[in-house]
Amino acid sequence: MSILIKDARLALGARIVLDGVDIEVPPGRITAVVGPNGAGKSTLLRACAGLLPAQRGTITLTGRPLDALSRAELARAIAYLPQERAVHWPLAARAVVALGRLPHDDADPAAIDRALGAMDIAPLADRPVSQLSGGERARVLVARALAQEAPLLIADEPTAGLDPAHALALFALFERLATEGRTVIVALHDLSLAARFAHHIVLLANGRAAATGPPADVLTPRHLEPAFGVTMLCTNVAGLPIVVPISTLP
Repeated sequence: MSILIKDARLALGARIVLDGVDIEVPPGRITAVVGPNGAGKSTLLRACAGLLPAQRGTITLTGRPLDALSRAELARAIAYLPQERAVHWPLAARAVVALGRLPHDDADPAAIDRALGAMDIAPLADRPVSQLSGGERARVLVARALAQEAPLLIADEPTAGLDPAHALALFALFERLATEGRTVIVALHDLSLAARFAHHIVLLANGRAAATGPPADVLTPRHLEPAFGVTMLCTNVAGLPIVVPISTLP
């Protein structure tokens, strides 16, 4: 599934967060949304998930306007993982993951087991989420989104709280999902992860899309330094791309 955003204005209350945004999210790819704090990454992801209507412009999902889709259609098409990791009830991890099946009106134990296995939390399935660590709880919530088996997965800072091994495993999973034809959109602060795994980058800054395109074209000092206000080193280590902030700009 692809998302096309044309001349969109996105606002939170009276505050305009993004204006005049034109973005195309290609299907079957990992798109990373990057930018400084307050640039509108979470706002853009919520709009792509159909949770925040555009004040102006259009947002379409594979040619269909998002605001023309029913809530049931959106729930089957889009799995959304918000930045917040709160779980307010002491449910077992398996029960939380099973909530991802609600749009399909079936429990599908096999789908739940696949999601638990993908996030390496099968041994935690019967433990209340209130007794899990922050990282374990984050993996449970990612598994809930995976259990939904939607063709479009939108994840806001999915590696927050994850150790390096599980962060790498999660992006290896995203790569596999993209290979299978699913579309993945993630908001990230880790520019090196974006450079390594994303096929497409959206850089937000100053209320607009400052640059979009392949990582090698967008994750450059020319684009990153004015957006983040720091000098950047964009290089390779052992054949892997990395982005290192050096110092704040005068």
